[in-house]
Amino acid sequence: MDIFEAIQNRRSMGLVKEEPVPKELIEKILDAGNWAPSHHRTEPWRFFVLTGDGRKPLGETLVKVARENMNETDSEESKKKLEKTAAKPYRAPLIIAVAVEPSDNPKVIEIEEYGAAYAATQNMLLAAHALGLAGIWRTGKPCYHPSMNELFGLSDKGKVLGFLYFGYPKKVAPAGKRKDVEGSVKWLGDESDFVNLKGN
Repeated sequence: MDIFEAIQNRRSMGLVKEEPVPKELIEKILDAGNWAPSHHRTEPWRFFVLTGDGRKPLGETLVKVARENMNETDSEESKKKLEKTAAKPYRAPLIIAVAVEPSDNPKVIEIEEYGAAYAATQNMLLAAHALGLAGIWRTGKPCYHPSMNELFGLSDKGKVLGFLYFGYPKKVAPAGKRKDVEGSVKWLGDESDFVNLKGN
């Protein structure tokens, strides 16, 4: 698949089949993430592959976090919300949790470590799309809760940055839309420095 085609056609898709994702495809996705750029070659990303019963602890941690924000956990409404929360990891047969462990190298700027892990995340989303899988990058406050660090054995400096839900799509993703890129671009330099795209 052409890289520009993959970038433009990839869509966030949460509607996936229960069919397991073969290990060889998972390994290709992980390898794509591992080839992301990182300043000082720190490779600060950490990947956690959750399948089958391995998704259950994530559900339990999400429930633990949700309980902290509830005034009444024994009401029927609260119980239903917690049941729904516990089931979230089962929305896809494969979850890859992406985390960052910033380097202790004094030359390293911490925000650049986050950037590297986010680049790895994009690589994996594109790789999964190229392999015929659907994926969605889920984040939110529970990602950054200390309980997630405990679940995945991260240090105090580490941070879960999101959960990538993957599976075979149930339907074709709709065409995407973007504003014209020129609205986000400012060209700096003399006009003569830039080659006309038409070659004129």
